[in-house]
Amino acid sequence: MTSKENRELIEHYIEAYNAFDVAGMVQLLHPDIVFRNFANGELNTETRGVEEFKMLAEQSSQIFSSRRQSIASYSAVVNQIEVQIDYEGILVVDLPNGLKAGDKLQLEGKSVFEMTDGKLSLIEDYS
Repeated sequence: MTSKENRELIEHYIEAYNAFDVAGMVQLLHPDIVFRNFANGELNTETRGVEEFKMLAEQSSQIFSSRRQSIASYSAVVNQIEVQIDYEGILVVDLPNGLKAGDKLQLEGKSVFEMTDGKLSLIEDYS
């Protein structure tokens, strides 16, 4: 895939994410997708395969009334693409960390994407 095609794949994934379109997200994934989420330098979530990813995505979509990832910049690193992300979401549930329903969550971070056979095969989110 060309760099342009990779960027379009990532943009379609983020559009589906922002729209709470789990089916749209899943159709962009390689069957062996690995997803990892890191917060404050520590791995707190990992899934392997489309079904585990889909279950996590469905659970996560129930936490927010709205959410938006915005791409700030792209950079290529070896066989991966790093995307600087601005994130904003409004909670609909209270979280164990003290955030309450109605609170706005704002984060800056990055996502690392790797592609295999024209699909996303690795997604790592860092905040």
